This record gives sequence, structure tokens and C-alpha cells, in this order.
Amino acid sequence: MLKDQLHATATQVSTFRLLTAAPVYVSFVFGLTRDLWNPLGMRDRGYFLLFGPATAAVFVWMAYSKLSLAGLYVGMLLAMLLFRFVTAAYQGLLALIGQEQLMSGRLAVLWNAVQSAPYVAGSFASGYIAEHFAPRQTFLVVAALTLLMGVLAVWKPRAVFSHAYDQPQAKGADLMGDIKRLVKHRAIYPPILMILLFQFSPGSSTPLQYYLTDRLHLSDSMYGYFQGVFLASFIPTILVYGFLCKKVSLEKLLWWGTAMAVPQMVPLVFIHSATSALIMAMPMGLMGGIVFCAMYDLAMRSCPPGLQGTLMMLIDGIFVVSFRAGDLLGSRIYSSSPEHGFLYCVIAVTIVYASILPVILLVPKHVMATADGQRNPAAEAEMLAEIGDDRAALA
Repeated sequence: MLKDQLHATATQVSTFRLLTAAPVYVSFVFGLTRDLWNPLGMRDRGYFLLFGPATAAVFVWMAYSKLSLAGLYVGMLLAMLLFRFVTAAYQGLLALIGQEQLMSGRLAVLWNAVQSAPYVAGSFASGYIAEHFAPRQTFLVVAALTLLMGVLAVWKPRAVFSHAYDQPQAKGADLMGDIKRLVKHRAIYPPILMILLFQFSPGSSTPLQYYLTDRLHLSDSMYGYFQGVFLASFIPTILVYGFLCKKVSLEKLLWWGTAMAVPQMVPLVFIHSATSALIMAMPMGLMGGIVFCAMYDLAMRSCPPGLQGTLMMLIDGIFVVSFRAGDLLGSRIYSSSPEHGFLYCVIAVTIVYASILPVILLVPKHVMATADGQRNPAAEAEMLAEIGDDRAALA
């Protein structure tokens, strides 16, 4: 819509994406709210019930409003704001169950594989929708999909919710106590930094879109197909991670996955046609699957007791902020040289990815010492000590 109907430039598009993601930049606030507030007495299910339909209502309003840059700004800001509560609920619940059941690796695989499906479908559908759907139709489709979030509030599988909030991993303190614990919890910083670097990928979004459509004269739908193939290609190595995480320590998987991901964006320089774009998308996706799961496995393991929502939403905010900032920088690098701008973007991404390797050395050894499903006495002792300190402080 921005590019074809409102005739926005590459920098304007990346700026729009950066600004409308503003609620994401303070995602930790929504996560902390999730950890402290129990809406309707339903915990995470209450967030699904309240904020899924509210987000859908915003898209309905956008559907029946006149298309304008200001209207898109307001509508997307509201949608992003409301949906942060839904995201906080499912992210916190995912990390909590991962810790309690010693299955953070397998849940990272399940989550990344499942969330890849709508991204892949959306990427393939986006080109068709952009060419065949009016803005009103697009917003109504999104509203209908978002409304389904409220249905999740009705579902209460025993395997997930039976005593989930009664376990030691779910125990927190008061507001100030939780904030102090989060800041002092040394294990949270490496996964935050790793995800920041991995998502800071100048050139892989707006510059790539303009390179394919303006420089190589491919259609908008072909850009969507490229993204679809790229995201779908993550899935095979994500599934491989599900097999390896039960047999190999997280430390080894972090090293292996990061080494594979360093040259992930290099195939972009070999794209010169529609066919080569789709071919190169496949190895790019395959190289990113293992490190993507390993970082989220590490994030789940690193959550302080009772603060799963806060840390996971902090990481979710870093994920988007870093991506948008990298996209904005990439757009400027791309625009700096009509001939070599895109090559400079690829070089920048490769350097950033290589800088993830030394961050692994900062991860506390006991956090990544075990394979998925194995008990970790050192981590358990640290958790119980932290809970004991909180209770003593409250007393």
C-alpha cells in the first residue's frame, strides 16, 4: 500500500515501519504487566479474550476509513499496542512451560515452526493481495484472522494449564522486587545481545524489495514469493534442531548454528533474475534455522522465576527494534550508491552476524550445559535461591 498506492520511497517505507513499531520498543512493559496482572482471573487466557477482539476492531475501523498515510500510522500503532498484550501472554506461557517441563529446546522448535507457517503463507499471499485486493478487503481479512485470537481463551488443555502457575518457576515478587531481580540476573544479557545482532540485518527487507523490483524489474508478487521460500526454508533445519537438542548440549548448538548463519546473506549478491532469487532463498533459510532456535532456547532457559513474560517481551522488543533500525540503515546504505549499494548491505550483514560468535562466551556455562530434557542442578539451585531471597525481602 505504501509503495504502490501512496507512492512512498524506500526510506519512507522503512521509517513508517520503524515508527509504527513503537509499542514494541517498550515490550518489556507489556511483559511485566503479564507477570503481575491477572485479567478476569484467567491469567494468560484473559489476555487472549480481551485483546484479540480489540485488535480486530482496529482493523475493521481501518477498513472503513479513507486510505491515507496518517490513517495508516494511527491504525497500525493502535493494532500494535493492543496486540502486545496477546504476545506477552503467549510468550510468557511458552517460556514458563519450557522451564517447568525441561523442554525449552523442543518448544523453541515447535514455536518457530508453527509461527513460520503464517509468515510463509502471508509472504506468498502478500503479492497476490497487493495486486488483486483493495485496502478495505485486506484489512477485513486481517481483522477476521485476528478475531480468532479470542477463541484461544476458551481452550484450556490440562497438559499446559494444570498447576502451571503454582510451580516455583512461576513465583515472583512485587513490582520493584521483580525489576531488581531482572536487572541483576546475569543470564538475560547474552540472549538479548545475540538476538539484537541477528536481527540487525541491513539489506534483507526494504533494500532487498527495492533491489528486486526496481533494479531487477521483478514483480511485487515475486518479492513475496522470495520471502515465502526464504522463510519456508528455515523449517527443515528448525526440525533438525528438534532432534539435536535432545542429544547435544545447547552450548554446542549455539556455536554450530551461529557459524552456519554468518554467511547467510551472501547468496543475495548472486540474485540477478526471478529464478535465481527463488533458488538463493533456499540456502539462506536453511543456514538460519539452527541459530534461530538456539537463541530462543537460550532465552527461555535464561528467564528469572516469575518473569518469563518480561524477559521474552524484552527480547521480542529487541527483535523488532533491531530489525527496523537495521532496515533503516540498510535503506540509507542502499541509496548511497546506485551501483554497489546492495553489495555494501550484504557485507554489513555478514560482519554483524560474525560478531555474534564472541557473545556466546558471555553466556553462563550452567545455562547451556545440558541437552533438552536433562535436569540441570546448578540452574535449579540458582532459581530456588532467587525465590528464597525474594521471599525473605518481602517478609
